[in-house]
Amino acid sequence: MLKKIALLVVLFALPLGAMAQKFAHMNSQEVIVVMPEYTKAQADLEAMSKKYSQEMERTQSEFNKKVQEFQQQADSLPRNIAERRQKELQEMAQRQEEFQQEAYQSMQKAQQDALVPIYKKLDDAIQAVGKAEGAIYIFDLARTPIPYVGAESVDVTSKVKTQLGIK
Repeated sequence: MLKKIALLVVLFALPLGAMAQKFAHMNSQEVIVVMPEYTKAQADLEAMSKKYSQEMERTQSEFNKKVQEFQQQADSLPRNIAERRQKELQEMAQRQEEFQQEAYQSMQKAQQDALVPIYKKLDDAIQAVGKAEGAIYIFDLARTPIPYVGAESVDVTSKVKTQLGIK
């Protein structure tokens, strides 16, 4: 009889203990945008983007100049020279397009490479806060769409900022 009562107590106590566990949430976007590493990465990416833009403008200007020259001389050039210059212009346009694609891919890769250590640092801070708070889960509202967050869930965004040394 005592065994049955003890078993019933355990069966009822386990779900109540599980319900008492702590769920938390945070918004990583609020944290990342104020991280010094993110600010530096954005500045570096902006500088890189500016260099690519300047190079694209330079090559576009050079291309436009050659097109204008060709259009002005096209009627006076022998057919084979005109065809050769047209081919040169087409190749130049193709090289410029390839450069734009390479620049876009390089920017994408640079952005990904810059964000990896930032997210690693953020995730380490989230784990530290989760352990300190005794949370079962910390949901990141910026990375995972969650349609409802109840009042029982604790917002730990400010604690993650504190863990990272951000005010």
